[in-house]
Amino acid sequence: MIITQTPLRISFFGGGTDLQDFYRQEEGCVLSATIDKCIFAVVKRRFDTRIRVGYTRTEMVDRVEEVQHELVREALRLTGVERQIEINTMGDIPSEGSGLGSSSTVTVGLLNALYTHLGEPQTLEALAQRACEIEIERLGKPIGKQDQYIAAYGGMRFIRFLPDESVVAEKVDLPNGEQRRLNQQLVLFFTSITRRSETVLTEQKANTAGRMDLLRAMREMAYRGRAMLESGDFDAFGHLLHEGWELKKQMASNISNGVIDEIYATARRAGALGGKITGAGGGGFLLLYCPREKQYKLREALSPLPELGFHLEPDGTKVIFNYRR
Repeated sequence: MIITQTPLRISFFGGGTDLQDFYRQEEGCVLSATIDKCIFAVVKRRFDTRIRVGYTRTEMVDRVEEVQHELVREALRLTGVERQIEINTMGDIPSEGSGLGSSSTVTVGLLNALYTHLGEPQTLEALAQRACEIEIERLGKPIGKQDQYIAAYGGMRFIRFLPDESVVAEKVDLPNGEQRRLNQQLVLFFTSITRRSETVLTEQKANTAGRMDLLRAMREMAYRGRAMLESGDFDAFGHLLHEGWELKKQMASNISNGVIDEIYATARRAGALGGKITGAGGGGFLLLYCPREKQYKLREALSPLPELGFHLEPDGTKVIFNYRR
């Protein structure tokens, strides 16, 4: 039995520049971090020859082609595991429409588990690359590459996407005390709205050619945000989140809506300096930067919304249990 633990993520700046339509023309970059909310993948050899997959439903099939869970099916195909296997995935939060990168987290964690099961452990780079292959090339999802790389590597990362398809995942090192101080100013609330990221990203991808200047400004914010973190200017970082959210909303018509706009305005009135929807937009989790002394007002103002307490997580995907007979 193999069990992997792979973190979810919060994204700060640069989303959209990790789409091929942008970085094939000029370098893209994002600033993201993993959190201590994870997805676990369990892989176990079966006595019989069948394939069993457990998630929000259970599948029992004879051939890989019959697996309905598309990420599991393509991970099996890619790794060459065709029979006699049992797979289960479970997460700390409901995965559908969270905006925390859950689909890529599942893919990276499952690949890590399957390759370990085969006795062929892969590098973090290889896991990220192959997760991109599954989601973008094989399944044709209109997504970028940031989620796969941050799930694989973990920590606070400044990730660059180069026109030749190479990716550089640079670690943003903050002293432990400074990282705790930043963490204390960041809060997550669930908007109680779920959506499929593809519905938002399909329009955003189609708009890329006409929004290049906007994307360049968002890329520049990733550089500025990194500099603010490294200098300890966290309140400026919070204000920059607000600027970034205002730009991001211009990328597609369904990134925000009246409900999200009202939640965000309420948060700002209560003391949040800035924030953003953590994923493609349209729902999921709302990340806010709010000074600690004002957070009681923020929680009071947003009391109808569930809050997700979290800590920044230094690790990426990892095997936490490996028992093979």
